[in-house]
Amino acid sequence: MLKLIVGYAAGGPVDMAARVFAPVLGRELGQNVIVENRPGAAGAMGGAAVAKSAPTGGELFFAASPTLTITPHVMKAMPLDVRKDLVAVAPILSYANVLVVNNDLPVKNVPELIAYARAHPGKLAFGSAGMGASNHLSGELFARRTGVNMTHVPYRGNAPAMADVMGGQIQLMFDIIGSARGYIGGQKVRPLAVTSRERNPALPDLPSMAELGVPDYDVGGWFGLYGPQGMAPELLQRLAGATAKALTDADLRKRWAEQGYVVWTGTGADLHKRQLDELALWGEVTKGMKFE
Repeated sequence: MLKLIVGYAAGGPVDMAARVFAPVLGRELGQNVIVENRPGAAGAMGGAAVAKSAPTGGELFFAASPTLTITPHVMKAMPLDVRKDLVAVAPILSYANVLVVNNDLPVKNVPELIAYARAHPGKLAFGSAGMGASNHLSGELFARRTGVNMTHVPYRGNAPAMADVMGGQIQLMFDIIGSARGYIGGQKVRPLAVTSRERNPALPDLPSMAELGVPDYDVGGWFGLYGPQGMAPELLQRLAGATAKALTDADLRKRWAEQGYVVWTGTGADLHKRQLDELALWGEVTKGMKFE
């Protein structure tokens, strides 16, 4: 039996993606694959548990990128060294945020938003799921790359932030496409752009930041499989091969596409490089910030 360790509570997006993936991976491996939740420390407790496990492939970390790229910069005492304690097995999927604004804000696109923000410095407020959350740092990076001054308002989760965007208490936020689509479809908020370099299949008519001329702005997240250090090369190859085959499953791809996820086929080396690149990026963005 193989356990996929999720560092978040049951019912959240990481857990749900893992539970869709587990039986498909199990079919390719010819063994039972179950999901086990070990929440805590913004997902890092799950990673720490896998890092301490035997390198036999019995436990793998179904990791969400913020745990390995953002949390190390905002948490004072990480329970693991994200550079050394885990080995990347294979990427699973990637996702992007979408920039949405209040319907009454007099902007129709990103260039107009930038112009409005420059004309009203400090007057625009953007919400997030909390200090150090991926949508908080998406907003901070947007402000830096465009040279605008916005006020960050942290909330306890995405839902209350989105409620205040709709209500006009704040003017904008970056939200995961999967959770924002309902508000966008219901015309509760106005979408301006996706944060990935390319358009997202779930919102194909919406331009990317890169298309709109925002320099060096390619922000997204991903899920990937990691194991403890010391795993045999043959075992890593077997797990990576089974993962690649599982990701060709048509039903799996359809279900994830509906949530705004894009299947990411690649190697463990690809996953490791992206992790380190994003770890450096968020280190740059968070430099000088204070987190409680």
